[in-house]
Amino acid sequence: MIINASGRTDVVAYYMDWFVNRWNEGYFDVRNPFNPKLVSRIYVSDIDMIVFCTKNPLPLLDTIHLFSVPIQLQVTITGYFNDIEPQVPDKREVIQCIKKLSSYLGKENVCVRYDPILLNSKYDVDYHIRAFNKLCTMLNGYISKIIVSFVDDYKNVRNNHLDYHEPSNEEYLKLKEAFEKNDIKVVSCMENKYQIGDEKDCCVSIKYAFERTGKLFKEWKARDCHCVNMVDIGAYNSCLHGCKYCYANFDSKQISKNYMLHDPNSSLLIGQLSLDDQIKIRRK
Repeated sequence: MIINASGRTDVVAYYMDWFVNRWNEGYFDVRNPFNPKLVSRIYVSDIDMIVFCTKNPLPLLDTIHLFSVPIQLQVTITGYFNDIEPQVPDKREVIQCIKKLSSYLGKENVCVRYDPILLNSKYDVDYHIRAFNKLCTMLNGYISKIIVSFVDDYKNVRNNHLDYHEPSNEEYLKLKEAFEKNDIKVVSCMENKYQIGDEKDCCVSIKYAFERTGKLFKEWKARDCHCVNMVDIGAYNSCLHGCKYCYANFDSKQISKNYMLHDPNSSLLIGQLSLDDQIKIRRK
């Protein structure tokens, strides 16, 4: 299987000690977010590849060498300030870290997410074009592609009363033209209406997974995209970045509670196993 660490939280930024402990212990326990008493047990011996998704890759500098399977690194870097991303680290440090990790992993295994694109009077089309072009200039030669998408109307977005609007056709076409002019490949994933870049590629394609693992995986049916099937080992409402557009954090009180329940020595990311938990071994 391919594990995703993680679309539900930032494992790398906040829970890397736990991840390393679980890897050394030989298995991960993952609570089903829709059926909390059901726990999937994932053995390290069944893992063919890791996809690390993070806004802060710095903890990987000291740990990346510990993992014996292929790795793809996805780092989200946007042009927003702390009014939108209150706890995201200095992006200059993140970019320098990406360059170091690219040297280790190979640029073909590193990509950046300029995601999501949020349009308002402060972060308008011209602002995003400048930020995107600057990012491409700084990372040219270090990454394989940049993944882009527009902000979605998630519950958390509504709760945060974000000021934004859907792109007009003129705004969309202006962004599309400007983004595609750069030397770095651009990909839109789960973006049917506002497609930018290579329409045949996605975040983690079946072709890419086959090249890395020698195994043919199916598409990720849980998502409306063409990415390869992945198993997410994270937990919702547990990331401390506090990004206003986040889909994975939708209960602010639960976030701090979950973080307090985290034990780096537990088999679960949040909390401990209970006697009435049903543990099911997951192989794929």
